[in-house]
Amino acid sequence: MTTISNQDRSKEVVLLGGTGFVGRVLASLLSQQGYSVTIPTRHAARHRDMALMRGVRLIGGTPAAADMANDRSEQNWQSVLSEGSILINLIGILNEPRHDGKGFEQAHVHTTQIALKAAAKAGVKRYLHMSALGADANNGSSFYLRSKGKAEDWAHEFGEQHGIAVTSFRPSVIFGPQDSFLNRFAQLARLMPGVFPLACADARFAPVYVGDVADQFVAAMTDTSTMGKRIDLCGPTEYRLRELVAYAAKTSGHPRLVIGLPDWAARLQARVLEWMPGQPFTRDNYDSLQTPSVCAEGCPHQATRLERIAPGYLGK
Repeated sequence: MTTISNQDRSKEVVLLGGTGFVGRVLASLLSQQGYSVTIPTRHAARHRDMALMRGVRLIGGTPAAADMANDRSEQNWQSVLSEGSILINLIGILNEPRHDGKGFEQAHVHTTQIALKAAAKAGVKRYLHMSALGADANNGSSFYLRSKGKAEDWAHEFGEQHGIAVTSFRPSVIFGPQDSFLNRFAQLARLMPGVFPLACADARFAPVYVGDVADQFVAAMTDTSTMGKRIDLCGPTEYRLRELVAYAAKTSGHPRLVIGLPDWAARLQARVLEWMPGQPFTRDNYDSLQTPSVCAEGCPHQATRLERIAPGYLGK
């Protein structure tokens, strides 16, 4: 492994999406390793616990910070970026208000563009980007995957043109305490009367532990061999969605018989559930599930097994 000098390890990190599921774990790890972390957020007061982490600073509560969090002002992005700092972008959404792709375009593509343009003007030379396994600007099966692919491609192209070393990570579904995947199925199982009707039951995943994802981001910050790379992240085991749902239900104390829905019923379920609070399942989620979320043969897999971690939080 080729590493950057120790002097560079003291540089500041600007972490976009730092109050989210992955962001909180990554911020904690960066704090433990002595990095200074700035996290722009719309709602700093809601995440005051993060400010207790050594070296972590939340920016929020002012019009300028609100504009920055909402991707409206390139100048506000520049205000927190400085020459030599490392920019990490974890911002992402799984659902959008309307089924037209505009919400995904705004969150994934526009945010990436305005942040990287500001980074280039500030002299930032290192950028780490959260993409998704199966992301493809042209052939992605959903608005989500196409927008993720477009943002990823744009980041790499822009980085090459402006001297910014870009590394993008493409994880399968990420699990861990506070995840919105296994926890959601456990919650839904509690409401089901013995049977769990499941859309796209044979969709394939290789769930990867959030701690392993955070480790990969931190390692890439000082590993020059990852520059310019697009890195797929998968856990050690592949599962069908029906297996994961049955496991989450049983482990949370609500075992259910999982029944795979025929395709017409799965599409109908998506149309109905996307109008419910929280959008538990949408047409775009259905489209994303048509693409297996597994790594190619020969791709290195992360070590942490789902069965070692999940009982510790699903069982509660």
